[in-house]
Amino acid sequence: MAFVQFSKVSLAFGDRDILKDVSVNLQTGTKAALTGANGAGKSTLIKIMAGLVEPDSGQRVAQRDARIAYLPQSGLVHHGCTLKEEADKAFLWGYELQKKIDEVGDEMQKHPEQADRLAEEHASLLSKLEDSGWYRREMLAESVLLGLGFSRNDFDKPTDAFSGGWQMRIALAKALMCGPDILLLDEPTNYLDIEARNWLEKFLDDFKGGFLLVSHDRYFLDHTINEVYELFNGELKRYPGNFTHYEEVRKVELESLIAAYEQQQQEIQHLEDFIKRFGAKATKAAQAQDRQKQLDKIVRIEIPENLKKIHFTFPEAPHSGQLVLTLENVCKNYGGPDVIKNLDFVLEKGERLVVAGRNGAGKSTLLRIIAGVDSDYTGNVKLGAGVSIGYFSQDSAEKIKGSETILERLESKCPLHLIPKARDMLGAFLFRGDDVFKSIDVLSGGEKSRIALLELLLRPVNLLVLDEPTNHLDMHSKDVLLEALKDFGGTVVFVSHDRGFIEDLSTRVLELQPGKWRNFPGDYKYYMQRLEDEENGTVGASSFGGENEAEKKSVGEKKPLEEPVSASKQSWADQKKASSDRRRLEREVEKIEAQMAEAEEKKKSLEAQMADPLVYSDGAKCREVQKQLDEVNGLLEKLGEAWEEAAEKLG
Repeated sequence: MAFVQFSKVSLAFGDRDILKDVSVNLQTGTKAALTGANGAGKSTLIKIMAGLVEPDSGQRVAQRDARIAYLPQSGLVHHGCTLKEEADKAFLWGYELQKKIDEVGDEMQKHPEQADRLAEEHASLLSKLEDSGWYRREMLAESVLLGLGFSRNDFDKPTDAFSGGWQMRIALAKALMCGPDILLLDEPTNYLDIEARNWLEKFLDDFKGGFLLVSHDRYFLDHTINEVYELFNGELKRYPGNFTHYEEVRKVELESLIAAYEQQQQEIQHLEDFIKRFGAKATKAAQAQDRQKQLDKIVRIEIPENLKKIHFTFPEAPHSGQLVLTLENVCKNYGGPDVIKNLDFVLEKGERLVVAGRNGAGKSTLLRIIAGVDSDYTGNVKLGAGVSIGYFSQDSAEKIKGSETILERLESKCPLHLIPKARDMLGAFLFRGDDVFKSIDVLSGGEKSRIALLELLLRPVNLLVLDEPTNHLDMHSKDVLLEALKDFGGTVVFVSHDRGFIEDLSTRVLELQPGKWRNFPGDYKYYMQRLEDEENGTVGASSFGGENEAEKKSVGEKKPLEEPVSASKQSWADQKKASSDRRRLEREVEKIEAQMAEAEEKKKSLEAQMADPLVYSDGAKCREVQKQLDEVNGLLEKLGEAWEEAAEKLG
């Protein structure tokens, strides 16, 4: 069993303790996440585990020949060869082993007197190479590269041609392919679209080694890990279970911590008041000094920033008509085949439409068209009565300029009633403490993106068009944004690579593929289930809007098990009815569940009465309570049948 173990590892930067006596053991089968507030030292700890940074004290022990693969957050660039050639470098260990096999073979010819020993070593090395999957490396490389979103056409492209995000995908692919015993991944999902994230999730689920990863994607963590390590104030604590379970346990701990914190703050205030009041008086000087000593000895309680919950509401959305947006035969190309072709759909007030599809499918292009940023298309885009648009993309950061501080800029943009909450809002978007006094001019692109998003959400608009709003946000900030968007009284069209965020927000899905599209009048879970059913052959695949006649004929020749009406061919009335029917069923299920909960409470109360001597010793009272209990049981049975019927229709 491969392992890498750390015992009492400590590291300080100046007078700040980053790690204090940290101990952890990673081994085959470990599926762990590392969490903590921004700046807590997560990346530093991973670098120490990878052997790239030396701690001030403590011990790092790795099993001999254990292969450890490390992926940093950013900064890796590949050049000088094709993608396929770069991927093959992940198998360097195999080439070295092959070289060793050849050397032993040469030794056998030169030293026949050692033939038995050398033959045994030769056979052992050959067996090791065979078991490692070396001879299947090309198949593995192709599988990993395709899974991470590369196409076969990319294999012969020079690595210099790939952008920064794709460079990190190359690095991730190499880390996964090198046959590691231990994987150390620092934000591996940062540059992945949702399809690539889903593929990586399955890869890690099947991975036989151990891994530790940092990620701000709660859904991804919940489906890949079974233990969490939290780094807080330099100390590392382990929590068994998935990430949601960790948050639930930590919430209870935090409540106790906050109570202790508030009590300590009162004590500190009391001591400081005494010192300030009597420190200058000769008759009380000794007592004041004693209070100062008490104050100096107090170990200050700190609350993790990543677990502080902040909630605020944004300005009310202006009134608009029921029909918010209509697209008719919209087409877009960049001088070649249509990226978007004959796109038709209508968006209603209050909908949260997620635009799904792989990179290059036209998601950002469509959002620019809707927002009015891109006018170079054919077809019609019509806004409904009273619709005002707020648009966010990663390019929004370029408009954030000036020498004012972050706080000054936000307060100048805030509605009057939100100015007192400006610092809380900035804290929710990762500008904490003295960060709010930074000048706008010194901020990074990611920091400017967060400011641009926050400013947009403070504007009174009723149609939000958001392209990757969760980039550069940690988990806590995503939660704040999600709750604000759920409370938003207008309509939202968005693109995101965070599956948990999509599932919690979306009410409808528009799937794009180059030149094709499909409309799903249901939430993202319904969409994913539909794709799974299509893949399994449970239902037939609906045809795409935008297809040419040959493509449509080809789809028709497949004779699917189910012949559904294509979402692209549905009339608006049909789509509206399907969506309305689903919402009605959802409300019906919720109503039945509430009635069942009420009946269960009544049943518990009646059963408690039956156990009361004053009731069961009185025949008349006992019969009356029993009658009520029978009625409640009958009601529960009917409600259960009604719930099953409604839930089955809902699917």
